[in-house]
Amino acid sequence: MKAHTIPYEQTGFFSTLILDYLKQEKTLNAFYEAFPSIDNFKKQTELKAPTYSRSQRQLLVRTLEAQYVNTSLSDATAANIKRLEKASTFTITTGHQLSLLTGPLYFIFKIVSTIKLCQQLKKAMPSKDFVPVYWMASEDHDFEEISHFSFKGKKFQWEHPNSGGKVGDLSLDSLQSILDLLTKELPESESGNQLKEWINRSYRSSQTLGEATRSLVNALFAETGLIILDGDDPDLKKSFIPYFQKELEKQDCFKETQNQIEQLQQNYHPSYKPQVTPREINLFYLSPQKRQRIITHEAGYQWDGDPRVRSKETMLSLLNDHPENFSPNVLMRPLYQEVLLPNLGYIGGGGELAYWFQLKSFFESQKVPFPLLILRNSAVLVNGKTVGKMNKLDLRPEDLFLKRPDLVNKKIQQLSAIDLDLQFLKKELEKNFRHLKGLVKQTDASYEGAVAAQQQKQFKGIDHLEKRLLRAQKRKLKDQVERLEKLHESLFPNSGLQERKANFSTFYLEKGPSLIPQLMESFDPLKFQFTWIEL
Repeated sequence: MKAHTIPYEQTGFFSTLILDYLKQEKTLNAFYEAFPSIDNFKKQTELKAPTYSRSQRQLLVRTLEAQYVNTSLSDATAANIKRLEKASTFTITTGHQLSLLTGPLYFIFKIVSTIKLCQQLKKAMPSKDFVPVYWMASEDHDFEEISHFSFKGKKFQWEHPNSGGKVGDLSLDSLQSILDLLTKELPESESGNQLKEWINRSYRSSQTLGEATRSLVNALFAETGLIILDGDDPDLKKSFIPYFQKELEKQDCFKETQNQIEQLQQNYHPSYKPQVTPREINLFYLSPQKRQRIITHEAGYQWDGDPRVRSKETMLSLLNDHPENFSPNVLMRPLYQEVLLPNLGYIGGGGELAYWFQLKSFFESQKVPFPLLILRNSAVLVNGKTVGKMNKLDLRPEDLFLKRPDLVNKKIQQLSAIDLDLQFLKKELEKNFRHLKGLVKQTDASYEGAVAAQQQKQFKGIDHLEKRLLRAQKRKLKDQVERLEKLHESLFPNSGLQERKANFSTFYLEKGPSLIPQLMESFDPLKFQFTWIEL
């Protein structure tokens, strides 16, 4: 296994905002607590410890023990749950939707990054403990985003008759035919049989998507001590009632987030566009088949799409009697997470970090410490066969990050026995036209426009001829072009990142149980570079 890192700015896949954050541009300093480093994590422990009480720890441990009742609990995870009772234990958290069969690869990358960072922090601060947490986004209702996965280039799509409510409660009955198709694709090998066993243990033996996701993620990561937490819990939400009530009555999230967006536009960049648009109330109300946005009304509150009005007194009574029916949206969930956990940092993708940048002043208004924000590790996984093809085509990892047409053009230039770059002709023409312009000035200046137009025409002609010669050479080298395009497509499907398309199962078939340890070895969450991994 070989790992090679590439600066994020050289990949062409990351936003200016995230690249500026990684460069620690001063104009962004006001929008996060501190840049993630070992020293700043040490400071964060001192900031978080006084704000997280013993009673909060006890509630968290009780909740986790209850949530794991029907899950096979590893010794490592059981020990980490126990450690959470101690004031010297902190968490590093990542979160994700309940993607089918873990969905795209970056689901796995997020969790591996979280576990690896906890190991690094433990090594740097041996007197403290650091527990990796995967926050299950079971209350989300965006079924379309989680209802499919890709295996060896084939898309498996799940259709569900009742997909309007929270995804964690979805029944798995309609999924079984999809699983049948998948298992037919899996070979009779040690790795293939292990995947089948995991599918049977999770999606075929669970009642809901939430149960199945917990089972599968636990099977993949239990030996690392990963803790899986479902925030959709009555006791956890009961502890959050004061914050729910403040959101209903004062709408601090909207006010503070809107102000933060304006500050980003003024201090960082005028063209900044918010990753998430805040609502006046950033809460949903849950019913068995629906997750409806709560909106204000002059006489109280309504659910989006429901004309009935609830008075303030009725709403607060509902909140106190049934807090489990209230659900934070994407902007309130971070606060919920940080109140519930002794958390130091959140690991997420570029889009997630972008909306966290909108939240710092909101956290300050709630007197809750803002976590350090860590960009998850990103990678391309390359098998030995693909490495061999790259070597035959004399390609470096950096070459593959070129856009496909640019990569093809570059290689055609390299493979051609003739020089197809005609730009030298432009330089020669430019000399000749300078001489001609001098003659015009000495004879009749009215011809200057005609000379300039002729120069432009000649330049365009050279560019056009160069493109035609390149096309002709592509036809001549058709076999090499096709191999190059096929190779690029295998690593960058649809010219996008592999981690956003491929599922871990494709690579598990090749590497088996060594896959996740190899990722653990290759990733460095505090290095902030893209990783090219040859398996």
